Amino acid sequence: MLREVPERTLRSLLLALSQQRWLGRAATRLQFTRPMVGRFVAGQTLDEALDALAVLRAAGLRTTVDVLGESVTSTEAAAAAADRYLRTLDALAERGLDRNVSLKLSQMGLEIDRGSCRDNVARILRRAEELEAFVRIDMEDHTKVDPTLDLWRELRPLHQATGVVIQAALRRSAADVERLIGERAPIRLCKGAYREPASVAFTDKAEVDRNYAALMAELLRRGAHTALATHDERLIRRAIEIVEGEGIDRARFEFQMLYGVRRDLQERLVAAGYGVRVYVPYGSEWYPYFMRRLAERPANVTFLLRSLFREGAGSRRPG
Repeated sequence: MLREVPERTLRSLLLALSQQRWLGRAATRLQFTRPMVGRFVAGQTLDEALDALAVLRAAGLRTTVDVLGESVTSTEAAAAAADRYLRTLDALAERGLDRNVSLKLSQMGLEIDRGSCRDNVARILRRAEELEAFVRIDMEDHTKVDPTLDLWRELRPLHQATGVVIQAALRRSAADVERLIGERAPIRLCKGAYREPASVAFTDKAEVDRNYAALMAELLRRGAHTALATHDERLIRRAIEIVEGEGIDRARFEFQMLYGVRRDLQERLVAAGYGVRVYVPYGSEWYPYFMRRLAERPANVTFLLRSLFREGAGSRRPG
């Protein structure tokens, strides 16, 4: 039945569902969702995440940690989220794992009180400075681009090892990249996983891919450290052609991929000598993140449901 639904329609539906908090609350209470979620989320607790990170490190992969949660509804919840990041940074240092985290400003209270949001992020950056850790400020929907970049610029003096994210789906991104290159900003380039109006974003996949390729070339040639967040093998091959053909130092860039997605490709790139960092989310507030992962490749819906059915059928067989 899912095959009969056009991919664009299914993607829009999944993105719309990702914003329904009531549905998220219901989904997190259902036990049967855990096998599906576990493909993309490295556990609900910090200890579970640390174990997953250790496995990735043993495979030669770099990591960045996302403590799941976004669009909090109170300053208290935002402060608690910042506290979880502080505990995570401390734990990464204690375990000798990559001291690298990614955070969302909506989780820090951006939509409630920008002053409190600033204070929460500042606390994290000060701890990161003490631990010599890297902090990436994730990008969210188009309404948060300017507030995100403004806060990054304001707080960067607290800790230089901070970076931002640019989404190739947004029409404004070429101008943003040009300015950020001048500021020597560490940039993660991704395609974008939010439901955006055509007035601000490319809606055709081919247009997004073309913009990604153009921005990627600019960043590889002129940027500071660049993180290429994609599982698209055509774009990855193009990046390698630019790097190898123009003698660009491999230390100036890395590929980034999502936990649980294209592990075969991650391993191949590491074996070829390229840096690969895996985006590792953990926490109980997984619903919006999980739905966006499904929306990025709607075929995952069918794959996960089939896997769940097989596992469930197998568990009912007599031993």
